[in-house]
Amino acid sequence: MKYSREEVMQYVREEDVKFIRLAFCDVFGRQKNISIVAEELPRAFEYGIAFDASAIAGFGDETRCDLLLHPDAETLMPLPWRPEHGRVVRMFCGISYPDGTPFECDTRGLLKKAVDDAGKAGFSFLFGAEQEFYLFRLDEWGRPTKIPYDEAGYMDIAPEDRGENIRREICLTLEQMGIRPESSHHEEGPGQNEIDFRYSDAITAADNAMTFQTVVKTVAHRNGLYADFSAKPLDHEPGNGFHINISVKPNENARNLYHVIAGILEKTEEMTTFFNPNEDSYKRFGQNKAPRFISWSKENRSQLIRIPAAIGEYHRAELRSPDPAANPYLAFALMIYAGLYGLQNKPDMPEAADINLYKADAETLAKFRKLPEDLPSARRIAAASQFIKTHVPGAILDIYCNQSNPPQQTDEPSSM
Repeated sequence: MKYSREEVMQYVREEDVKFIRLAFCDVFGRQKNISIVAEELPRAFEYGIAFDASAIAGFGDETRCDLLLHPDAETLMPLPWRPEHGRVVRMFCGISYPDGTPFECDTRGLLKKAVDDAGKAGFSFLFGAEQEFYLFRLDEWGRPTKIPYDEAGYMDIAPEDRGENIRREICLTLEQMGIRPESSHHEEGPGQNEIDFRYSDAITAADNAMTFQTVVKTVAHRNGLYADFSAKPLDHEPGNGFHINISVKPNENARNLYHVIAGILEKTEEMTTFFNPNEDSYKRFGQNKAPRFISWSKENRSQLIRIPAAIGEYHRAELRSPDPAANPYLAFALMIYAGLYGLQNKPDMPEAADINLYKADAETLAKFRKLPEDLPSARRIAAASQFIKTHVPGAILDIYCNQSNPPQQTDEPSSM
């Protein structure tokens, strides 16, 4: 349900809400928030809430550190794990300078612009997210270990799959928040799990991807476990993928989807540092269903892009290279712009690679372009790309291409 400002104010009064989390993320997609008491909500809607941005990645330094958060009433969600009395809710926020100018490193705002640009061109895009994560045990001091919660394999069931009840609790919590999971199962790695979402509009899908990681970490913590979304938690086990499903409307006889795929394939090397922002991201490629080559096919999971078996409204393309360290707002925005490039310029569609690329010989593989081998290579390609320079603000591009490896997400649930 999407709320107006007036409905939010009424909800806060009637549901005994005491604290409101104003949520946003840094340029790498790490969620942040400020909690305000309910009495401050009218001021937040009218003027915004100021915060010191100097210590947040990509948000400036001490010389120009004041920014304002503006809550988006449509994103109101209760946090079911907080107390029933004195409840806590959350809203995502836009970010501006004190003079009202939009903040250029607000990646949620960047995705909104991409959605608007697509609408002006006559297209709309829908996204569905599939994120993988590991569940690890905690040590006696409550610190994460690398000991998996179970030793189950792909789609195993209980009792080997000990994550079954954790996934159930995660899905029920998401449903209480108005988010609709589509399916869940144990993944290939020990203690590795996956939960998938039904498609939705780009902004909602990105908000839900952010919420999903928070819910998973919170539920895991409540059960004495640690949820790890990093790209390669265990050296000799499958990495975590963030498979992104994209569809386009209108989609006349599926032609538009193929133009979108062609655009993404052409621009994928230039976008890779945003899909895979850590050094460990590149250890996934070429194994355990993570692609290394720039290719596509129907149903084939050895490809960069596959077209899953589906009918009608579920007809979509799945990009398989990103990992959960990616900022979903930035990733979805770039996919929209690459899709628009394909729709408007109609580049040649490569032939489908209807082979298993993990088992193909060297002569066959030599015919395909590769994804960047490592993070420095991906950064160099992005920094030289006119496509990226056109659609990614210079400040964000500089941060992604010139700073050290971004920090891993180790967020713990807030106590408020």
